[in-house]
Amino acid sequence: MIKRHFQTRINHRVVEHNGVLHFGGLTADDKTKDMKGQTEEICGKIDKLLADLGTSKENLLTAMIYISDFAAKDGMNEAWLAWLPADHLPTRATIGVADLGKDCLIEIVVSAAAA
Repeated sequence: MIKRHFQTRINHRVVEHNGVLHFGGLTADDKTKDMKGQTEEICGKIDKLLADLGTSKENLLTAMIYISDFAAKDGMNEAWLAWLPADHLPTRATIGVADLGKDCLIEIVVSAAAA
């Protein structure tokens, strides 16, 4: 059975299938922040969505991280590692892209086990 959560104009934020929550890409609202700040904001959004669905970041399975500036990757990693417990790190790929939109430095897509 497929369940869709948090509909927006163009998608659902999360689609659930067979006990896995698949998230659409999340970006920061405050585009004046640097890579670390945008990452921290997105991680907070993920925390909230996971909590709203009765699960947590400890149940993350995988992450795809799109960044527009590899020179700022250290800031992203710093925020990421401060947010996630070392023994619950998901699989991850970081992909460089040419453009994510005006002043958008990072977009994160995750999947997590439902509780």
